[in-house]
Amino acid sequence: MAELNIENLSKSYGDNKVIEDISFTVRDGEFCIVLGPSGCGKSTILRLISGLELQEGGTIYIGNEEVSGLTPKERDVALVFQSYALYPHMSVYDNMAFSLKMKKVPRSEINSKVIEGAKLLKIDDLLQRKPKELSGGQRQRVAIGRAIVREPQVFLFDEPLSNLDAKLRNAMRVELVRLHSKLNTTVVYVTHDQVEAMTLGQKIVLLNEGKVQQTGTPAEIYDMPANLFAATFIGSPQMNILDGRIERRGDKLLFSSERISLDVSLRKNLEEYAGKTVTAGIRPESLLPGNGPLTGKVELIEHLGSEILLHARIDEKTIIARLSPDIDKREGDDISLSLAGKGVHFFFMGERIQ
Repeated sequence: MAELNIENLSKSYGDNKVIEDISFTVRDGEFCIVLGPSGCGKSTILRLISGLELQEGGTIYIGNEEVSGLTPKERDVALVFQSYALYPHMSVYDNMAFSLKMKKVPRSEINSKVIEGAKLLKIDDLLQRKPKELSGGQRQRVAIGRAIVREPQVFLFDEPLSNLDAKLRNAMRVELVRLHSKLNTTVVYVTHDQVEAMTLGQKIVLLNEGKVQQTGTPAEIYDMPANLFAATFIGSPQMNILDGRIERRGDKLLFSSERISLDVSLRKNLEEYAGKTVTAGIRPESLLPGNGPLTGKVELIEHLGSEILLHARIDEKTIIARLSPDIDKREGDDISLSLAGKGVHFFFMGERIQ
């Protein structure tokens, strides 16, 4: 395995700049997620790393070697596609063995690697079947197995679970975590699914409009979003957003939004923003039932079994709270919500106030 370094990577198609000045590092053996909405440049980055596309600027290092000008074959990476890309006329065994045969690896070594990889993925009883005889999850395991037997320096995954149903996606996420812990491989995994990112990734590179918005662990990005995009993209339900002003009233510092007033006197980092318009972001789980500053009427209650999502109308704005299912509220009832401090964030001109 090897460390992957991306430095100032740029790519355009005609006048459309897809990615611009992208830099990040994936440590040896790290599982890195490249996350973002459709069209943000995620798959382009993967194609540049693999050599299927050539960048217009920047460099790519795998280990100590710059691979920017090398062909895909020379880069020693393995790419797992969303569409599986299996040869339909070949058995599972032959699909997994194909790249090794092209390298003229001895037959005994091919057999050993294919069987070992199949056992690891629990598909060793499927080796003689054709892809059409397999379920979607089994086909994805074969595609992953084909990459494993090559023993590349870097594994690249391009939204590999997006074609699977929800139950199978959950199962495959667990399998991928288990597989990574056994192989200790360097992985770059592209997805638009934040649940996959938060559960699989040791590091997340969050993209929007071709630029890195934030890089960090899942916990860092969730607990300390760098900007409004990161704050609202990560988290389901989405963070509640309130625009208002920081005001001084006597010895108190308040965030005021229409008739909503929050005492933020303990937030010393907000002192310099007195008199300025800022944005408050409140995580749904940071809202608690009780005698608090947010008062309105219950619009909707979503029952999710172990919890409810309560939608409250507060001064022409809908606020969502994640609450215990035993709360005694119905649609149309008055509601008062207090705040737990950890999940309340402030932003100025879109950037986090540290």
